[in-house]
Amino acid sequence: MISLKIHQPNIFLFVSQTTPLRSFLSHPNSPVPPRPRFSLKPNPLCFSPSQIQSSIYFKPLKVSELQPSVRPNEEGEEEEDLQNSPQLQDLSPNGAVYRKTLALVECSMFAALTGLVYFLSNSLAIENYFGCFFSLPIVISSMRWGIAAGRKTMVATTVLLLILSGPVKALTYLLRHGIVGFTMGALWRMGADWSLSIFLCTIVRALGAVGYVLITSFLIRENILALITINIHASLTFMFTAAGIYTIPSMEFIYTLFGILVLLNSGSFMFLLHLLYSVFLTRLGMRTSLRLPRWLEKAI
Repeated sequence: MISLKIHQPNIFLFVSQTTPLRSFLSHPNSPVPPRPRFSLKPNPLCFSPSQIQSSIYFKPLKVSELQPSVRPNEEGEEEEDLQNSPQLQDLSPNGAVYRKTLALVECSMFAALTGLVYFLSNSLAIENYFGCFFSLPIVISSMRWGIAAGRKTMVATTVLLLILSGPVKALTYLLRHGIVGFTMGALWRMGADWSLSIFLCTIVRALGAVGYVLITSFLIRENILALITINIHASLTFMFTAAGIYTIPSMEFIYTLFGILVLLNSGSFMFLLHLLYSVFLTRLGMRTSLRLPRWLEKAI
């Protein structure tokens, strides 16, 4: 049924189509369909072509009528949301990304400084004058950024010395200064007492000294440890003979005496190192992170 509107109001023409339009178009030689019947009946459900056209065509949208997708905020809440976003929080001075970057930069600078000073001190034969400061950067990194930062500083310094001076100097630094500084920094970071810290650092220092002697003996193809014990044995025999004691000490006694001497040397060195580092870190403003004895707190 097709409705056509005539210019008279509320008058519609209804055309009844008996033959489908599709079949008529597909067969042009087919007979003309019968003339449609016209009925002048008002149909309130039919729409005029102007109404159909207005319903089909959309109203063009102007640029000035576009509304922002974000609700305007007059009180600045939108800026606060942006500042509180995770991306901006990470880049803030208290954010995780900023602190990790700062820790990495400090560890790299400490490693570069330590490696350069150790390399120059070995080249100029003044290592004994700066030996007490080679473990300090590792302790500072551990106290400021955690045990992992101290380990990174130690590894970075060892790798740098391996590139600059070779494996011998790198192993020497690692055994005599690197592991000692890492042990001290880790114990101080965990809040250990001085007695425990000095005891463990003394053992680590003694083992590092013995390991350094063994590595040097392997490199020069000479048993330095045997030479040391033989010299101690000869010195004790001479002293006993001069004192009127005609006794030859056994090698077990010599080895025990050698271990005691190494522990005493390492213990005294670590005690002085604890004093020096405590005063130095206190001057740097890190006294609250230290657990000092009462007599040292009163003295400082």
